[in-house]
Amino acid sequence: MRFLFTAKAGVALAALTLVTPALANEIESARSFDIAVSGSISQYCAMGSIADMDFGNLERRGISRQTPVAFSCNMPFTMTINGERGALTHTTMPNGQGPFGGQLPYSLSIELPVRHPARQVLTKSFSSRQLQAGGVISSNGGIATDGMILGVELGLPSGEAGLLAGEYSEVITITVSPI
Repeated sequence: MRFLFTAKAGVALAALTLVTPALANEIESARSFDIAVSGSISQYCAMGSIADMDFGNLERRGISRQTPVAFSCNMPFTMTINGERGALTHTTMPNGQGPFGGQLPYSLSIELPVRHPARQVLTKSFSSRQLQAGGVISSNGGIATDGMILGVELGLPSGEAGLLAGEYSEVITITVSPI
């Protein structure tokens, strides 16, 4: 047992003796040195769920709704908003019938706080026809941490006698892409 212990101690001492002079010389002659430091953070954008907007009886004029939406994006981005039909559209007769229209245009507004690093609020509004082609809002190099507010305001019916009786709907899709 004693022999093994001594041998291990002797090997350790020899290794220390061989390494020590090399380190001492490097430190004595060094005036500065560089250390490479790196890391990364993954890009992400997250959007909370948006409840369906039910406007109820569409015969009333000037109906509007606003809803806060949780939204956070740790990089500059572009948001594209698309409206599938370009209006609230009658589910079975989108062109209406006779003097009654089958489409109700709307406008969508967005209020989007961004930081770069000072806080700024971007606002933009799109008609439903513009959304059919895709409305775009850019963060202009900012990031989003404080959510956003979406607003929808209904316009005037397309038919000379008002809207055709029935159910109306529209699908709005919001897509976020990094810049």
